[in-house]
Amino acid sequence: MATLDWIVLGAYFLVMLGIGLWSRKRVHTIADFFTASGRIPWWLSGISHHMSGYSAIMFVTFAAVAYDHGVTVYFWWPLTIGVGIGVGAFLFAARWNRLRARHGVNSPLAYLAVRYDLPTQQVLAYSGAALKVVDIAAKWVAIALLLQGFADIPLVWGITLTGVCTMFYMAFGGLWADVLTDFGQFVIQAVAGLAMLFALFAHLDGVATLWTMWGDLPEGHGDPVNGPVTTGLIMAFLLVKTFEYNGGMWNLAQRYMAAPSGSRAKRSALLSSFLWIVWPFVLFVPMIAAPLVVPGIENGEESYIMLARELLPAGIIGLLLAGFFSHTMAMVASDSNVITAVITRDLAPVLVPRVRRLTQSGQLLFARVTTVAFVTVSMVLALLTDPDGFIMTVVVSIVAATMGPISIPLMLGLLPWFRRHGPLAALVSWAGGLAVWAYLYWGVDDVSQTANVGLPVLTSLVLYLAVGFLRPERSTARDILVDSLGSDPSEAERAALEKRLHDAPPASDGTAVAETIATR
Repeated sequence: MATLDWIVLGAYFLVMLGIGLWSRKRVHTIADFFTASGRIPWWLSGISHHMSGYSAIMFVTFAAVAYDHGVTVYFWWPLTIGVGIGVGAFLFAARWNRLRARHGVNSPLAYLAVRYDLPTQQVLAYSGAALKVVDIAAKWVAIALLLQGFADIPLVWGITLTGVCTMFYMAFGGLWADVLTDFGQFVIQAVAGLAMLFALFAHLDGVATLWTMWGDLPEGHGDPVNGPVTTGLIMAFLLVKTFEYNGGMWNLAQRYMAAPSGSRAKRSALLSSFLWIVWPFVLFVPMIAAPLVVPGIENGEESYIMLARELLPAGIIGLLLAGFFSHTMAMVASDSNVITAVITRDLAPVLVPRVRRLTQSGQLLFARVTTVAFVTVSMVLALLTDPDGFIMTVVVSIVAATMGPISIPLMLGLLPWFRRHGPLAALVSWAGGLAVWAYLYWGVDDVSQTANVGLPVLTSLVLYLAVGFLRPERSTARDILVDSLGSDPSEAERAALEKRLHDAPPASDGTAVAETIATR
């Protein structure tokens, strides 16, 4: 890297720290820290929702798939996400928002204690939190590998640098810092991504490269299904990503909750869906064409680094690396904020009753300390892992395969069609899906990715539907909760809720939901 690249990278870190300090001025309560009190504009919420799905993994592991197998990576990953979010815009987005607007909750898991029961909420919270720690560790490894490839910085220093910076601005700024970082990431990615695309055009056949490169690429690179990607895997990912990106990945539910209203949350989802379908293809074109620029690379995970070194001038490489940092730091910041919300509002009050008696300022301090602790644990795990093959294992074999069983009770519990599905359906669905995953992961040799991703979520879905219909468990409180999510509250209802929460803030979000339902 040239001196100009280091200057650009250093400026980026200063901007991130500045965002954290500026955002701190907007955080006065626990609601500000976790959901920005519903004051984030819908377009910013949509951009943040879109950008929260990126990390440096895209430019390491997914770049390797593009280099080795071609355009299939687009059909396998971003297209399934874009379509899934588009479906969820009409099913889930507004309902997530109304949990905050009608019940004053700040954690996506808060409603589960009333919708099912407290043990179900705790089981889903602990298993999801454990999964997030592993997922974030993979992201630290990804950005550290890119730093090592570009600047020969040891993995331990790459993980430590990004982790400490993320820890700092998130502990101060909460969700506001996260959303503003996402927007900065959007701008950086647009500039760096277009620079890489135009550099590719200049190196090959100009804009005509978009249709002339396919004949020169290795056989199969233009096929939607190629290599390890099968039609079954694409369909399995579509099912998983529909749940994951509409709230099963808890941080993305927060984006909907932070919008001003349910109707605007729906707009946010449609904007995110559009961006997922269009923008990643622009980013993937250089990765797909990389065999024509840097042929013969044995380890595809190094392909994007080699491509950037070949095509980009000094300064732009620094901007590109800043984009990698931004991808990872924004996603980790997003995850850490929502995990902190779950711990602070759902887990800690059950484990330590004294947390229930904390004041607003005490809860805010507890949330900041929890943020630091969570990021630290994920960094330690990243430092202790063997980076070889770790990222793909986590992304596909662990996260994608277990997200369905964890998210199905959470997501379907929002919808009125499943109001008869109670705690038994939720727990059997969760346990059955994870049991199938564990058997495939540890008990079966050479299991296909399609089976590893698809069978756990299908098992979980079938069990949830079957148990709910065979053993219905309806209650008045559940019916009131589900029905309340069908429309936005009136201004008078909003004002009454804000006054009640201001006068007597609840000890936990589960308490907030129960108190709101009790008044109906």
